[in-house]
Amino acid sequence: MSSESTEVWTGWYRDRSGAEAIVITADGRHVATRIRGIEYTGESFAALSAADEGGQALTGCVLEWDLPLPVVVDGATQPATLGCLLTLGERADLSLTLHYGGAAFESCVAGGDFDWALERVRRQLPPGADFARRLLQTA
Repeated sequence: MSSESTEVWTGWYRDRSGAEAIVITADGRHVATRIRGIEYTGESFAALSAADEGGQALTGCVLEWDLPLPVVVDGATQPATLGCLLTLGERADLSLTLHYGGAAFESCVAGGDFDWALERVRRQLPPGADFARRLLQTA
């Protein structure tokens, strides 16, 4: 992954064995994280698998992370944070919560489609407001 185009977010991995801090990287085509010494990669969060473990899918866990996602209103950029919670089990469930301007804008989707969930958050923003930047397509 090129450091010029790579986003890095910190978060938490949780399963029945406990929790640990993780680092998530995304390069525009893939996302990756290392959990308990195993590298998981995929084209989306919901499709993370371990290449060294025969392609075993990441499942039976929760990933949680926050990322800065400023909002622009009438040309002025304002700080905002996007909270992400991905449950990986029989299916992937993704919850996004944008904390902006003293309010929380939420979206929950089955299947873990990050782009769809983010678009649902975007549609809740006040008139004239939009995200200050685009997140990577794989996220």
